[in-house]
Amino acid sequence: MQLTKEALLGMYRRMVRIRLFEVSLPHYFEEGYIAGTGHVSMGEEAVAVGACSALDENDYIMSTHRAHGHVLARGASMPVILAEVFGKATGCTGGKGGSMHVSDFDRNFLGTSAIVGGGITIAGGIGLAIKMKKTNQVCLDFFGDGASTRGTFHEGLNLAALWKVPTVFLCINNQYAMTLPLGKGCANIDISARAVAYDMPGQRVDGTDVIAVYEAVKSAVERARKGEGPSLIECVTYRLSPEHSLRVGTVAGTEYRPEGEVEEWWEKHDPIKIFKQNLKELGYLADELADKIEAEAKKELDEAVDFALKSPEPGPESAFEGIYAQEGGR
Repeated sequence: MQLTKEALLGMYRRMVRIRLFEVSLPHYFEEGYIAGTGHVSMGEEAVAVGACSALDENDYIMSTHRAHGHVLARGASMPVILAEVFGKATGCTGGKGGSMHVSDFDRNFLGTSAIVGGGITIAGGIGLAIKMKKTNQVCLDFFGDGASTRGTFHEGLNLAALWKVPTVFLCINNQYAMTLPLGKGCANIDISARAVAYDMPGQRVDGTDVIAVYEAVKSAVERARKGEGPSLIECVTYRLSPEHSLRVGTVAGTEYRPEGEVEEWWEKHDPIKIFKQNLKELGYLADELADKIEAEAKKELDEAVDFALKSPEPGPESAFEGIYAQEGGR
């Protein structure tokens, strides 16, 4: 599938935007601006941008707890998402959800779940609703390799295939479920191979290659839109942040990673570095333009931080807002 120069540069911009956003979060966590915890996804930007670029504006997305990149790739406001991470009233859920519960209903990004694999069956239900309403939309669901060992994975894929719903299941295989290496939790580390059990296509792609991700998801989306049912895509990537979450004390630090592994992935498999080099070889990205793109993203981040820091905390009067359905509401 051909992508224009403008489309490719747009992908690169979104990847850089996501990276700068996420790199900043450990600092603000240490400074006490982020309560609880959060999960960054440096190294997974190609999956977020490639997959979201393959969707139409009215398609739906469900995601998991490591979702800043997904919602930003969808085009969400960086200030609003950062305000939510900071727990501020101006955030996408009024500061009540925090890092693990970001959303953007205007862009059909229906939210995330802190429950591992919690979005899989919801995404199947969204696909069923689309089919029943005959709206010709598609639902894309992001989840991690750890979720592939839970019952919701098998239940969700089985029913989605049985009812031929237009849902694309995308596994972000970053090779560690918290601190558990994939090979110690799965007898068969090829997660995409499980698709055969549910009579749906399964594909394993390089999750550091934004174009490979785009092409795989685009093909699955087109298939779903034709009424041919769901697909399973496994994007093999790596979490470049060695810790599972911002709250380092909740896991075994970095001891569960082999010595030198993180450094090797930063050096050889950073998706932004790879894509930048590819764009240079195509003659699409000179150093001057690359510097400009990074400066623009840095400016946007600075403005987002300023907005989040100046935003108010949610007041006690908002404690019961968003709990009960409002007449005439969504």
